[in-house]
Amino acid sequence: MVTTRSRSRQLPQSDNHITTPPNTNRSDVQNHQSTSSTSKTTTDSARIGYTGAIDQLKQAQQKDPDLQYIANHLNDNKYINSYLLQDGLLMHYEQHSKPVPCVPKGEIRNDIMKIYHDTQANGAHFGRDKTIKKIKARYYWNTMNSDITNYVKSCIRCNQNNPIRCKPPGHLKPIEPPEGVWHLLSMDFHGPITPTSRRGNKYIISITDVLSKFVIAKAVRDCTADTAARFLQEEVICKYGTPKCVLTDNGTHFTSTMMEHLLKRLGITHLYATPYHPQTNGQIERFNSTMDAKIAALSNQYRSDWDDNLPFVIFNYNTSYHSTIKTIPFELMYGRSPVLPFDLQNPNVSLQQSSHYAQNIRQYISHLTNNAKTNIIHAQHQYKSRYDTNRSNPTYSINDLVLIKNIHSRHKFDIRYEGPFRIIRRLGVKTYLVQHVKLLDLTRQVTVDLHTHTHRDQTNNIFIGGAVAIGIVIIILLAVVFFTYRRLRRSIRHRQPLALQALEASGLNQLHPMGNILMSTLRRLDTLEQATQPPAIRYASSPALPPLKF
Repeated sequence: MVTTRSRSRQLPQSDNHITTPPNTNRSDVQNHQSTSSTSKTTTDSARIGYTGAIDQLKQAQQKDPDLQYIANHLNDNKYINSYLLQDGLLMHYEQHSKPVPCVPKGEIRNDIMKIYHDTQANGAHFGRDKTIKKIKARYYWNTMNSDITNYVKSCIRCNQNNPIRCKPPGHLKPIEPPEGVWHLLSMDFHGPITPTSRRGNKYIISITDVLSKFVIAKAVRDCTADTAARFLQEEVICKYGTPKCVLTDNGTHFTSTMMEHLLKRLGITHLYATPYHPQTNGQIERFNSTMDAKIAALSNQYRSDWDDNLPFVIFNYNTSYHSTIKTIPFELMYGRSPVLPFDLQNPNVSLQQSSHYAQNIRQYISHLTNNAKTNIIHAQHQYKSRYDTNRSNPTYSINDLVLIKNIHSRHKFDIRYEGPFRIIRRLGVKTYLVQHVKLLDLTRQVTVDLHTHTHRDQTNNIFIGGAVAIGIVIIILLAVVFFTYRRLRRSIRHRQPLALQALEASGLNQLHPMGNILMSTLRRLDTLEQATQPPAIRYASSPALPPLKF
């Protein structure tokens, strides 16, 4: 249950790297049926062979047998109203439009699409319709509509930067309701809440029973693993018993060793939601929204007493009718109706007890449980029907290339989609494990609909690889050598390039290509520093010192 937002794309039909038929589904996981070599947008004019010269187009037409056949049969009724020869150049024309040159098969068609879509002066990466109109006004070939459509859809830069103006892809996959009460609980931290309460509380930790919708919540000062473990033991297990499963997000307070050991010792199965995909744990997220509104309505002007009102909000939520299960969570939890503080009470108290009381309670709770499950499934079907309307449901295969929604973009011009990534495993109906085509250590767990989780390993903060490590070491070494060099120059005012001697003696430039960059940088620094000294000092000399040892 994880997420990515990608849209399926395809490469130009003439691209030699296409490995599968084109897929035009616009999904959160963008399907580029291509290899990594096609992920670069070609905007370099040096790679465009067509220059727009008429002679070049004539020569290309003469090599195309289809166009030559048309040119040789212009007097036939089949072609006379569509084609003409103009100075040896085969032209195509339509009613109310001027004649335009016919473009033969081959790379020249790709070059024209590159010019009028990729280049700054003629295309600027505008969309399909604008590109088709622009090229149609200047050229013609019989498959130009489909070719241009496929070319624009395959543009990596467009895919990475264009917003999606339709519903995210992927049909809803509801979680089946559990068999009984306290079988599956959803747990979450809510906050930090502003302002901090007078007691110093900034967070609310809550847990919800997925079947009965019964909620337990507490205001706390922090969101640490110790707080979560203490809440689970004292407020949940010691008062209501041990649940079978607990569903949480991937926060460090829930993935810590302490929590894992506690849940394992108690025999509780720990389930994780997809990273960055709160819909997986959607029930408690929906409750948080309701809770915020009710706390705000009860709190004082400064909202400093919100934690005082939290128990009343939780109590009223648990004792109110729930439209999904069509009963009261308290009643489903305890097998009896709640008694509210101002309810009318019968002054007569009966101490008689039916011999079948326990059996009746069990039957009543079983009846409520079955009804709740039926009502939840019915509500899920209704919501799924609304959710899936006008929404695509793409499927992907192993080795498909996709783009992943960039959920960390902060600026206007940040790319919206990252990649390409290769699908290496299917984890569920909508969930996939993907791997970057170049950074092989970079993997993500994603879902098609993109409320997305990108469980990277956990990815976005993943270490990029050995090259980065070497680069960091070189930078640190550069700083150490440079400052050592400057200190020695100040202390003894010598003019010999000690740092260069040290680097040459160490042989670093022979160990890694970055060593050559370090050598070059030090030489430039030495030259620059000498150039800033007065002439009398610039040409001064001092006895050579032995090479530095590291």
